[in-house]
Order: sequence, then structure tokens, then C-alpha cells
Amino acid sequence: MEHHIIDIGPYQLAICLIFVVISGIASIVYSLKLEKDLLIGTVRTFVQLFILGYVLKFVFAMSNMFLVIGVFAFMIFFAAWTIYGRVKDKQIHFFFPVFVSMLLSFFLVAFLVTAVVVNVKPWWEPRYFIPLGGMVIGNSMNAIAIAIERLIGDLKSKRGEIEMKLCLGADSREASKLLLQKAMQAGMIPSINSMMAVGMVFIPGMMTGQILSGSDPLIAIKYQIVVMIMLTGSTALGTLITVLLVRNRCFNKAEQLVLKPD
Repeated sequence: MEHHIIDIGPYQLAICLIFVVISGIASIVYSLKLEKDLLIGTVRTFVQLFILGYVLKFVFAMSNMFLVIGVFAFMIFFAAWTIYGRVKDKQIHFFFPVFVSMLLSFFLVAFLVTAVVVNVKPWWEPRYFIPLGGMVIGNSMNAIAIAIERLIGDLKSKRGEIEMKLCLGADSREASKLLLQKAMQAGMIPSINSMMAVGMVFIPGMMTGQILSGSDPLIAIKYQIVVMIMLTGSTALGTLITVLLVRNRCFNKAEQLVLKPD
């Protein structure tokens, strides 16, 4: 049986806006003050995704490994900048360590998946490397932001306890070990919960897209398993490296906590 992809025209896209209108009306009626954000978010969704579509057509046509890696690095740079903007406390400059840790960990995961698991030849084939790498970045970005914010917030709120441990002879690693663990847990729990619920509570986006495009559901399932494990691994690795680097910046060479309370 031959499958064909059903295109979505402008009128169908316009019909989808009904849901946004309903959400906006609810925001106005209940004074949620979210109608402006809904409007801006909707416009940005249309503009950014259409731009992305044209950019991907150009990227997929590239046959240069360094250009593909450059696009991937730019995506990580933008993600790291987004994380830096989301974390409210700016007492320490953590953009560079976040960018480096994401670049190393995400590239390692994306490379292993494309080169070893999926066995793409060449491994940097943009039609595989960029989408898979983009999923790694997008999923892990939220986890890293949560972990950093949790770590910095706990270090500030537990300042007295940490300083007491330092006075009793503990070093910065020992004094902040428990808070580091909690930050790691906060970042990783959403990915673990997704693994627990996938297939039973929801059908993931990648699998849905492949099925809608006519792929065999069993093939789509195999790809989705790879993606779920890849996302969990990249989240764990990226979060671990990032919180370790950020934690080090929260203490000076004299093992003193440099974060000041609000």
C-alpha cells in the first residue's frame, strides 16, 4: 500500500488559531494576563518555524563536515545563551562553562548515535545529525537550566549551613555535595519520568511524525527508543558536567562561598 504525505494548507493552519483565540479569551475573562504572551508566542512560532524550514533545506543540502559541525555548535551556543538568560541570579558568570560542557557532551552523544547506533555514512550527514542533535540540545537545555537554578538557589538559601561545614574543615565539594545531588536530581527527573510514561501515557513527537509520514510503526518505535535513551544520557552527562563547573565558580580559591544572599 502506497503512502503519501497529506500537506497542510494555509486555511488549515488558520483553523488552528481557533485554539489560541480560545486560550486568549480565557486569559482575558479570568484576568490571567497571558494574552500578550500568547499572541507573541503564536507569531514567533509561525515565523521561527518557517524560517527553520528554509534553513533546514539549505543545511540538508550541505556536503561539508565543518559546516555541519558549525551549525551544530551555533545551536548549542544559542541554547547556552538561552539558559544563561533564564537563570535569574547573575552573580557568577557561567555562560562559558555551560557552553563548553554542552558542546562536549552533546557532540559526543550525537556522534555515537549517528555513527554507531544508526550507522549513518558519513556520520555527519546533516539530515540525521542536525535533527538528532537538535533534539539532544532542546531536551537537555531545560534540564540544565533547572539544575543550575536549583544549585544556585540552594547554595544561597543554605549559606549558613555551608559556611558552618567549611569552618569545621570541609572543603567546598564536601560542603555542597548534598546540594549538588539535589540539583542533578531536579534536572534528570523529567527525562526519567518521560521514559516511564512513553508508549503508555503519550506517543512521542518523533514517532508520531514518522508514522504520519508513512513509516512502519515498528521502525518508528526503534528510532524512538534510540532517541529516548539518547536524550536521557545527554541530559545526565550535560547536567553533571555543567553543575560541577558552575559549583566550582561559586567558591573562590580560599574555599569561600562567593554567592551573596538576596
